[in-house]
Amino acid sequence: MATAELELLDGAAALDAVHDVRRRCLAADGNDPVDEAGHLRLKHDGLDGAASWVTSDGFAVRRDGQLDLAVAPDARGHGLGGRLAAAALAEPGPLSAWSHGDHPAAAVIAQRSGLDRVRELWVMRRPSDVPLPEQAPLPGVTIRSYAGGTDDAAILAVNAAAFADHPEQGSLDEAGLAERMREPWFDPSGLLLAVDETGDLLGFHWTKRHDETRGEVYVVGIAPAAQGRGLGRELTLAGLHFLVRRGAREVVLYVESDNEPALHVYRGLEFAHAAADTHVQYRRSSTAVTEASGR
Repeated sequence: MATAELELLDGAAALDAVHDVRRRCLAADGNDPVDEAGHLRLKHDGLDGAASWVTSDGFAVRRDGQLDLAVAPDARGHGLGGRLAAAALAEPGPLSAWSHGDHPAAAVIAQRSGLDRVRELWVMRRPSDVPLPEQAPLPGVTIRSYAGGTDDAAILAVNAAAFADHPEQGSLDEAGLAERMREPWFDPSGLLLAVDETGDLLGFHWTKRHDETRGEVYVVGIAPAAQGRGLGRELTLAGLHFLVRRGAREVVLYVESDNEPALHVYRGLEFAHAAADTHVQYRRSSTAVTEASGR
């Protein structure tokens, strides 16, 4: 598919268009078409180091094996998504892409492009008018807030062990931790750490406040040696109490659809999932060049 069919932008105009399309998608769909990692790369690096195809109504950005593609709602249904996908997928190699909200059009483009549906990430929600259970502290465990940089090494170690098999969270390093702590939403009092009697870190619950009324169970990580004791539930509950005290009317979280232990905890705390709140990851593992159709 020749890129000549696309009226491509470059430089600052291209980056502005990416931000504009994201805003239009968020307003209409309720989801940002770019995930947190992609957002941070755009925020700090712009389109530098990425292959990009950007028009005033849509974009495809390919970087480090990840493809972000979106078309503004008022420009859909005319083949732009297919043309952007064809351009971005012309170069062979492993590639993955997320559909935030499991859009039918994304499924069609993925099928035409030779990408397989490989993961489902659920958004679960809990209204804060549902009473929370009381906290029941575990023997020998203290839950405290983040105390500063002296906690960072332990947090990274527990995170790496807890998410060793997780393709995104498990790769968090010192730079990534510092980057997220520089975000305007970061509140050190909302990063809750569970320590034992010697001060060793057993697990953590990193909460996030999107705005005055919406909170998130951002990350809950439990050291493998501390699992099976109910610590995940107690840390989650401690974070929920924290967010409700800060005014959250709804708390959301993201969880793999096949993570049964986590789903058991969250359902027990009255989180619920709706089909529309599903993010789908598609992946191309072959090296063959695909032929996405713009029709």
